[in-house]
Amino acid sequence: MSASDHITRVVTSGVFELDGGSWDVDNNVWVVGDENDVVVFDAAHTAAPIIDAVAGRNVVAVVCTHGHNDHITVAPELGEALDAPVFLHAGDDMLWRMTHPDKEFRGFEDGLSLQAGSVELRALHTPGHSPGSVCWYAPDLGAVFSGDTLFQGGPGATGRSFSDFPTILDSISGRLGMLPGETVVYTGHGDTTTVGDELVHYDEWVARGS
Repeated sequence: MSASDHITRVVTSGVFELDGGSWDVDNNVWVVGDENDVVVFDAAHTAAPIIDAVAGRNVVAVVCTHGHNDHITVAPELGEALDAPVFLHAGDDMLWRMTHPDKEFRGFEDGLSLQAGSVELRALHTPGHSPGSVCWYAPDLGAVFSGDTLFQGGPGATGRSFSDFPTILDSISGRLGMLPGETVVYTGHGDTTTVGDELVHYDEWVARGS
């Protein structure tokens, strides 16, 4: 199964806000599945280009890898427009409420499996960047959708509320580190990488200490 045939990248731009600060960001939105069914990862900033990428296919779920505002901006709007449930780990309820105080989502636990046509996606709870951060592993594609847990260059940021550096290190080593090294990491921002290319630097991250 070729990953390129099953994964579409959409980049949207907007503002990330937390702890009284704001930052201009470009977000990766991933549309994953086959010619009939897809899952949308991280409904960031603007709905229209995401809907265009769905291209009329059935949306099994709008999945939020975590609850920071730049990853959930248009999740309720997309869910309504595409007649799809919005999934977010319940550990990020407090972050969701900062952006969508009157909207609901479907909570789930570690290990949930979603089927987007021929593509299976498995939830790996990876707290640290936020308490409810989740990476989604697609074994048949050799891919993992990491949100802001792991980037090209190392772990996601942990210097803001509800984040913790030792916890994200444990998540990366204990969950993502168990995946094959050649697994491609489709990140929430920036370029893709592989699990192996990042994990070789793990001891450097530990020594960095923050």
